[in-house]
Amino acid sequence: NTAPEETGMRVNKKYSCLPAEEKGIHIINIRAIEDIGYDQHESTLLNSLSKNPDADCKYGLYFRDGKRKVDYILVYHYKKSSAGRTLVRRVHHNDSGARSAKQDQPLPGKGVQLEMGESEPHVDYHEDDKRFRREEYEGNLVEAGLELERDEDTKIHGIGFVKIHAPWNVLCREAEFLKLKMPTKKMYQINQTHGLLKKINSVIQKITEPIQPKVAEHKPQTVKRLSYPFSREKQHLFDLSDRDSFFDSKTRSTIVRKGEGRKKETTLLNKRRKCGKYGITSLLANGVYSAAYPLHDGDYEGENVEPNDRKLLCEEWASYGVFYKYQPIDLVRKYFGEKIGLYFAWLGVYTQMLIPASIVGIIVFLYGCATVDENIPSMEMCDQRNNITMCPLCDRTCSYWKMSSACATARASHLFDNPATVFFSVFMALWAATFMEHWKRKQMRLNYRWDLTGFEEEEDHPRAEYEAKVLEKSLRKEHKHKEKHRYFPEETANKWRQRVKTVMAGVKLTDKEKLTWKDRFPAYLTNFVGIIFMVGLTFAIVFGVIIYRISTAAALAISSTPSGRSSVRVTVTATAVIINLVVIIILDEVYGCIARWLTQIEVPKTDKNFEERLIFKAFLLKFVNAYTPIFYVAFFKGRFVGRPGDYVYIFHSFRMEECAPGGCLMELCIQLSIIMLGKQLIQNNLFEIGIPKMKKFIRYMKLKRRRSLDHEEHMKKKQRYEVDYNLEPFAGLTPEYMEMIIQFGFVTLFVASFPLAPLFALLNNIIEIRLDAKKFVTELRRPVAVRAKDIGIWYNILRGIGKLAVIINAFVISFTSDFIPRLVYLYMYSENGTMHGFVNHTLSSFNVSDFQAGTAPNDPMDLGYEVQICRYKDYREPPWSENKYDISKDFWAVLAARLAFVIVFQNLVMFMSDFVDWIIPDIPKDISQQIHKEKVLMVEVFMREEQGKLQMLETWKDKDKKKGENCNNHSPRLSRSLKVHGVTW
Repeated sequence: NTAPEETGMRVNKKYSCLPAEEKGIHIINIRAIEDIGYDQHESTLLNSLSKNPDADCKYGLYFRDGKRKVDYILVYHYKKSSAGRTLVRRVHHNDSGARSAKQDQPLPGKGVQLEMGESEPHVDYHEDDKRFRREEYEGNLVEAGLELERDEDTKIHGIGFVKIHAPWNVLCREAEFLKLKMPTKKMYQINQTHGLLKKINSVIQKITEPIQPKVAEHKPQTVKRLSYPFSREKQHLFDLSDRDSFFDSKTRSTIVRKGEGRKKETTLLNKRRKCGKYGITSLLANGVYSAAYPLHDGDYEGENVEPNDRKLLCEEWASYGVFYKYQPIDLVRKYFGEKIGLYFAWLGVYTQMLIPASIVGIIVFLYGCATVDENIPSMEMCDQRNNITMCPLCDRTCSYWKMSSACATARASHLFDNPATVFFSVFMALWAATFMEHWKRKQMRLNYRWDLTGFEEEEDHPRAEYEAKVLEKSLRKEHKHKEKHRYFPEETANKWRQRVKTVMAGVKLTDKEKLTWKDRFPAYLTNFVGIIFMVGLTFAIVFGVIIYRISTAAALAISSTPSGRSSVRVTVTATAVIINLVVIIILDEVYGCIARWLTQIEVPKTDKNFEERLIFKAFLLKFVNAYTPIFYVAFFKGRFVGRPGDYVYIFHSFRMEECAPGGCLMELCIQLSIIMLGKQLIQNNLFEIGIPKMKKFIRYMKLKRRRSLDHEEHMKKKQRYEVDYNLEPFAGLTPEYMEMIIQFGFVTLFVASFPLAPLFALLNNIIEIRLDAKKFVTELRRPVAVRAKDIGIWYNILRGIGKLAVIINAFVISFTSDFIPRLVYLYMYSENGTMHGFVNHTLSSFNVSDFQAGTAPNDPMDLGYEVQICRYKDYREPPWSENKYDISKDFWAVLAARLAFVIVFQNLVMFMSDFVDWIIPDIPKDISQQIHKEKVLMVEVFMREEQGKLQMLETWKDKDKKKGENCNNHSPRLSRSLKVHGVTW
């Protein structure tokens, strides 16, 4: 039911104010018809004239007049009394003169029907206080120029919606304050390539045409409109031919939510003027409003759906059937804003760069497969004629074993531990540097296309929690000076609590007081202790898994079946990695919540500081959680074992783990692959699909229980804001970036042990892009568009991981693989310049008579013959030497070579990476030329405007001069004529 705007906004004079002398609490029953502002016969007349009012307003996309577009939605809960749905109003004695007329006016729209004469309901002071806050806040929004309309007659009972529309004058005002660059009338040609480059580009465009999305924004542009920060004084410069589309829906919602005031201290929805105490952020935190969001453009599926950007995105972007196509990044930016557009652009560039890395990784893996039969060390290990008897893997229950039984492990290790691995590590280090440079160039292109070249992020206003802490600090100082007694009076305490409560609602503070490091010291200490505890917890869990591996290996070794004993190492490794994977997934969620709590108690001043500190803590904890088991296998397993007869024990019972005869690199590969693939499959994909659908189903079931049995209301089509309310709220881009950054670490940090990591990352990202796109388009409420010119702190984290990857891969090649021992043997100890004898060179001898008491095998004849000398992997003196079992000189030669390789590899690759960074310019040449061209054109536009003004002034001066001359010429004639007539004036 629609009423005229002037009728809907009419003041209800009957209840506009109360006498000042009345004190306490008053209950006033108000009829909804009076609150709305029109009589019942007017409503009946409108009902008869309007056949389908919901269709006129496009089911919630417009106000009920069908003309004003809904730019933003505020959602609140309200309670209906069972006795007549009466409305409770609480009025204090000092409120009558404080409220303005606009705050007393009811908003136009569908309100709650209230009946007179019903029994007085129970007073809910908390709900009544929320309603008064809403009234005051909405009155302030009206004062700021926004137009509001309320709707409580919805299918979702107990939920009210406030629709917000920003008229043209407000949009212009806030666009000027925000310095939004808008297109002007001036258009210019974009520089095009010529000659051979033009032909190459045309061929590439024809080849890639099938994989281009079919959207207008993605087509290559030859002309571009000159953009300039919007100014109301220079509206004649802008292309205002179509005012309705000049500010698109994304820009309108941004202006409403993020439009900053003159003093750059508030936002339009966070206006805190002299008459207003509350901002939308604090109102949402205090439960006054339950949600605030812009609307989606319309439906994305179904029959007779009008074309809109959301439907186009769903068809050309958020569909698994278009996985092979480029992303329509410009349309994503147009619909969701620059910050989300940059995320998907970065994800697209990262995925594209994974293609060459995957190809090289596959080549390296195939090289290992092709040369496995030619690998002399693995052939020697598999040759049963060598008859190499190895020492037991555990005390008492384990017996001696033949090295040839580890043939499969040795052959598999060669697939990942071969000379091509070193080349691949160097390649991936250069790949990471090239990726970062390519992204910087892509980012500059996007900044140019999206008119962000001159954009600078302005300082955010302080968060409500920070202001509350500052006020609490100032009040403590007040009471220290004023109150001499230990306890201050109850009246003063109440005032103090009321002031703290007021500031939590959003009161603006002065800049005189601020939180110092002394104020934050308890929070800093809690952060430090908490992070150390969490890191220690991760280490403890990894240590627990180590104990599990050792004890399980000892238990399985007791098995009497030969097959059971042969599969001990595989069984233990696989089950331990699965346990690690489950623990990592669980702790990831726990650490995310803990990082947020630690950041909240730190009370950062601005939202940007809050986000950066949260990202740092969450990344630190999740990095340690994900990579600690891998670091253990890569650098610690098998390093502190001891030797036969003098093993290192844990709790005096369990021997430390040893690496397989082929080295720990194969086990590192298994660990990395299972954790990486399992984390991507379970956490990144199943959780992202399953959890939102489960939450959506739970919300649907709750709403279904609340629905009325009225069939007519049930069959009524939902409004757009009702449908969007049932979607999942947008929780930010931090989880999306975090999973990709952790994956980037898997791809770069230990790539020497798993060359197929880029391939699996590529396959995951192809699905991830469409999965995230589908989630943003169909599962989430539309986020508020945020302007950004880069990806922020994530770029620094990526650079840090890229630098760390060089160091870690150097140590993996040097200490985890057998690459360096092979080189040392080949050039220092080999008699014929081949790898024959390498396995025997890496094994030391042990006399079984030197076993400690109670550690010798229970069944020494398990192999069918008596063993006197067994072998173990280490560089030690033989038992017949004078210094038996001491470290041999071969060990020091290999160690020196390993350290030298680390130093040379690290410095060489770092130099090559920096060279790539230096040789590739951050800004493409054509973009820098276009930016310069824009500046020149803008200067020309203003010069012409000034010249036009000067010409106009000169024209006016000439006209005035001519008028003056005409007056001077006419005045003598006039005087002569007057004299002739003899008249004196």
